[in-house]
Amino acid sequence: MPLFERDTEIYRDRDALREDYQPDELVGRDEELRTYQAALQPVINGEQPNNIFLYGKTGVGKTAATKYLLAHLREDASRYDDIDLTVVFLNCDGLTSSYQIATRLVNEFRSESNQISTTGYPLGSVYEMLWQELDECGGTITVVLDEIDHVNDDSILYQLPRARANGNLDNAKVGLIGISNDFSFRDDLSPKVKSSLCEQEIHFPAYNAKNLRAILEQRATVAFREGVLADEVIPLCAAYGAKDAGDARQSIDLLMKAGDLARDEETDSVTEEHVKRGRRDLERGRIKEGINGLTEHGHLVLYSLLTLDLEGETPIRSRDVRPRYTRFAELANRDPLVPRRMRDHLSELAMLGIVSVTERNEGRRGGTYREYALDMDVELIVSAMRDTIDLVGVHETVEPFLNENSSSTLDDFVGN
Repeated sequence: MPLFERDTEIYRDRDALREDYQPDELVGRDEELRTYQAALQPVINGEQPNNIFLYGKTGVGKTAATKYLLAHLREDASRYDDIDLTVVFLNCDGLTSSYQIATRLVNEFRSESNQISTTGYPLGSVYEMLWQELDECGGTITVVLDEIDHVNDDSILYQLPRARANGNLDNAKVGLIGISNDFSFRDDLSPKVKSSLCEQEIHFPAYNAKNLRAILEQRATVAFREGVLADEVIPLCAAYGAKDAGDARQSIDLLMKAGDLARDEETDSVTEEHVKRGRRDLERGRIKEGINGLTEHGHLVLYSLLTLDLEGETPIRSRDVRPRYTRFAELANRDPLVPRRMRDHLSELAMLGIVSVTERNEGRRGGTYREYALDMDVELIVSAMRDTIDLVGVHETVEPFLNENSSSTLDDFVGN
C-alpha cells in the first residue's frame, strides 16, 4: 500500500480557494469596478494616465480588482498599434523608504546582470537612473505600489506622478496606482503629494454578507465536488466574514479550513460544525500571529484598549486611550510614545483586524475623528498577551480571564 494516495472526495480544485487564484469575473464590486475602469480609460485613449489611490481595509478586493482590470487593460491595449503599455507591480511590504522603492523600480527595468545596489547612491542619482529607464522603456507605464502605507517618506509619491510635468521624462507617460489598507495614510500626506497621488480616489468599503456569499459561491463551484457542502456552510462563512470586518480573504480561508477538517476526518460532506471549529482555529492563530508581531508599545496600546473595552468605554478616541497607555508604559518602565506614534499603533491594530475603527464627523464644531473598539474575542487576546500582562500587572478587568498560574496579581496593579 502506498503511504500517500489522492483523496478527491471533498475537493475538485482546492487551489481555487488560495489567495493567488484569479477568478474569471470579480463579484461584489460592480460599482468600484466601474469607477476604476473609468479612471483607467485614458490609457486606451493614448492619453496621460490618471494617478489613482485605492484605500480600504484588508481583504476588500483592492488588489484583486487591480490585477483583474490591469490584465484586461493589457489585453485590450494590445489591439492598438499606437499603445505600448508596461505594468510594474510592486508590493511595498518591507520597503520603508522612497530610496528602496526607487532602486527596486530601476532594477525592474534592468537585466539581471545590470542591477544596482540597494544602498550607496544619493537619492537624486537613483531618480536620474529611474527617469532614464522609464524613458528608454517609453510608451505608457503603470506603476502599482501595493501596501503603499509602509513607506515612511513621500518623496517617491511626489516624484513619480509629476515626473513628466517636471521635465524628467520625454518619451514615457507614467501613471501611479497606490493601494493602502490604512485609512489615515492619505490624511498624513503633504498637500502637494495628495494633489498628485490622489488624482482619482476609490474607496473600497467592507463586503457585506450578501457580497461574501456571492464570492464564496463562485469559488465553491470550482473548488468543491458537487453536493459536499451542507446548505448552511456558505451562509455561515459569509456571516462570519461580514462580522469580521467584511474581509473576503478571511471568509475564503474559513471555507477552506472547514473543507480541510472534513477531508482530514475522511467525511463525505462539509458541515456547519466544521465551519465553527475552523473559525475557532483560524481566529486563535490569526490573533496570536498578529499580536506576536507587534512591538512592545503596540502591546501596551492593545492592553490599554482591552481594559477600556472591558470597562465599557469603547468606542473611544485615541486621546482618551492615551492616559491608560501612559500609565501602563510607566508601570512597564518604558517611556510613553508621543500621541502620533501611539495612534500609528492603533492604526496597525485596525489593519490587523484586532481593532475596529469608526469615522465620526460632528461638522464644523466637532470636526472629524476616529473611535476605536476591540474587534476580537477577549479570551484569545488575553492568552496571547500574557507576557505584557505579567510586565505591567493584572488590571482588574482581565483578572476573570486569567487562570490561577498568573505570575502577577491584582495587587500588583496600581491605579488605572
